[in-house]
Amino acid sequence: MSHAVYLRDLLRPLGVYDLEAPFSGGELDAQGEALDGVLAWLEEVQREGSLATAESWGLEKIASLFVRRPVAAQPRKLAAALAALLRIGGDSFTLAALNDTISGCGIPAVVKERGKGQVAVSFPGVAGEPEGFQALKKIIEDILPTHLGIEYDFWFLTWAELEDNFSSWQAIEDLELSWTQLETFVEYL
Repeated sequence: MSHAVYLRDLLRPLGVYDLEAPFSGGELDAQGEALDGVLAWLEEVQREGSLATAESWGLEKIASLFVRRPVAAQPRKLAAALAALLRIGGDSFTLAALNDTISGCGIPAVVKERGKGQVAVSFPGVAGEPEGFQALKKIIEDILPTHLGIEYDFWFLTWAELEDNFSSWQAIEDLELSWTQLETFVEYL
């Protein structure tokens, strides 16, 4: 219901106003339209003011608080990455805490211990080097403690998988893949 209708319904029981007269009705229409605009603006501010519901400029405002913006392009994925960054605290040095906050880079990532002072970061479900890897790498290195040596594990097609899934080189050539496409063909097998 528009505010013009609401104002008329509010004033009608008083019986004092001619709500359909050009002057009174026009004034109520103008005030109602202004209130409708304010309500729409307040609804947008309420939506964008919460990380859980923000869809556009609210996410960008929160992202601007960080040195680096997560690489996630979709609003919900960006919101999840920003939430992970906001969870980073002074005690975020355990492996569980690192894995909780590493998704702040913008895509799913996993940290595993490799040994003394070494960790490996992988990107489950992403074949090859993730798009925008240089930006991801900077964000990850900002999240992980600086005393750790970081190795990155990428998912590529192995020779064993190649032999298991293709009967001949001709079967591979029939797909007309570039070398990069063939290396990352793991997601299709």
